[in-house]
Amino acid sequence: MQAVLDPEIHLAGRRVLLTGGARGLGEAFARALLAAGARVVISDLLHDRGAALAAELGPDLHYLPMDLSDPVAISAGVDAAAHWLGGLDGLVNNGAITNSGGKDMADLSVATWDQVMAVNVRGTWLATVAAQPYLAASGSGRVVNIASDTALWGAPRLMAYVASKGAVMAMTRSMARELGSQGITVNAVAPGLTLGESTEYVPQARHEHYRNGRAIERAQQADDITPAVLFLLSKGSGYITGQVLPVNGGFVMP
Repeated sequence: MQAVLDPEIHLAGRRVLLTGGARGLGEAFARALLAAGARVVISDLLHDRGAALAAELGPDLHYLPMDLSDPVAISAGVDAAAHWLGGLDGLVNNGAITNSGGKDMADLSVATWDQVMAVNVRGTWLATVAAQPYLAASGSGRVVNIASDTALWGAPRLMAYVASKGAVMAMTRSMARELGSQGITVNAVAPGLTLGESTEYVPQARHEHYRNGRAIERAQQADDITPAVLFLLSKGSGYITGQVLPVNGGFVMP
């Protein structure tokens, strides 16, 4: 039996660009978006994974390569996504790199710092700038930035990533002020440590630290996060903007 969706919450016909959509949380978001009725373009540099996901999930999902460290590639990629979809109603800025995990801040190289900032911060900014005209034309444009609760509690030995996600939170508020008059909302979701490919490098002690510190004492799964992202992309979230929503089982309660 097919579920009956709230007309203010479901995403039937909504056109969404999802960066970093080929694996991990991005793949979970892509699957959830399709299940909610959206048409989706995923971008990533994992060509084989992206192409395979598009082939598996069918005609309402398209893959295109996009290098978030390259401003020209971002602009061209957003235009290509909007062309394929016939416009844009939503942008999920999920694409990011870690690179600095497990290193003391004194051991970070300037090159690593700059690379993380280029992808996670500058890439988020430029993707949103490129998408802005299409989102404004939609009349109900939505931007969802994927931050991290590491920036809310100050996770150690992850300095570049933590700083980049703190910047994403700050940009979310500034973007919301600038774009609200165009009918575009901008919000951020800040997940906690989530089980998946992208967190396999994290020591078991850090996973236990999270699990034991949560009000809901269990491991976090990707499916714990997707409903928040879907809601913030929906028409029903039209009066919510500039907010950072931690989705972490109560590990951080700002």
